[in-house]
Amino acid sequence: MSLKNPYVPDKKVSHVIIDGRHYDVAESLRKMEIDVIMTKRHGSLYEAISYHPDMIVHNAGDGQIVLAPDVDENFVEEIKKLNLEVIFGKTVLSRNYPDNIAYNVARLGDYAFHNLKYTDPVLRKVLEKKGVKFIHVNQGYTKCNMAIVDNASFITSDAGVYKTASKEGFDCLLIEQGGIKLNGFDYGFIGGASGLIDKDVFCIAGDLRYHGEYKKIIDFMKYKNKEIIFLTSGEVKDIGSIIPLY
Repeated sequence: MSLKNPYVPDKKVSHVIIDGRHYDVAESLRKMEIDVIMTKRHGSLYEAISYHPDMIVHNAGDGQIVLAPDVDENFVEEIKKLNLEVIFGKTVLSRNYPDNIAYNVARLGDYAFHNLKYTDPVLRKVLEKKGVKFIHVNQGYTKCNMAIVDNASFITSDAGVYKTASKEGFDCLLIEQGGIKLNGFDYGFIGGASGLIDKDVFCIAGDLRYHGEYKKIIDFMKYKNKEIIFLTSGEVKDIGSIIPLY
C-alpha cells in the first residue's frame, strides 16, 4: 500500500530507498524485513552525494514518486516494478550548489520546507495539488538538514530553519553542526543520516552515542515517544536519507 505521507509513515514500511554504497545499512534494514532499493550513481553530482536518494528522489505520496529526469534508467525501472507512478521533474541536476538541490525538499505532513528559488517546479506543483503548503527557508539542503520526527517535529542543525519553523508552530530541536560523517566534506547532516520506518520507529545510520549532542537528541526522541534503532556501529554517517516507498 502506498503512503499518503511517506516521511511520516502511519505503519511499518515495506520498501525503502537508500544510498547504493551502504550495504551495511541495507543489511540491517533487510533483517527487519524491509525491502531495499539501492540508488545508482548520478554522474553530475559531487562524489560524496552522487548516490544520495534525497538529491534525486522525492516520494510525493499516494503512489507518486518524483525523480530527477537524468537518473539511471535501471533505477527508474526498479521503482516502476513496485507499481508506483514515476513523475520526472524538470530540473536537470548539476554539480554545484544551488544547481543540485531542486528535489531536496523536506516534507512534514501538509507542509514542505525548501529554498523556493530552486525547488523543481514539477515537484512543487505535484505537492501543492495535494494541499501541501511550502515554507521558504534559505537552506537548500532541507531534507538533508531536517531529521523528521513526526508531522510537527524535526531535528536540525540549521539555525535559520529552526527559527522559521518555530515561528510557524513546529516543535524543533536545534543541535550543533558536526558529528556526522560525510566523505569529502567537514560534516554531514542528521536528516541525511536517518528516516522513520514506522510511525514511532526512527532509524539512524550509525551509533548516536558517538555524537556530541547524544543526550539532547535521545531526550527529545523520548519526549516524542520514538524508538531509535542504530542501523550500524561507529559514528553517525550521512547516507542521503532513508526514503520510505511503501
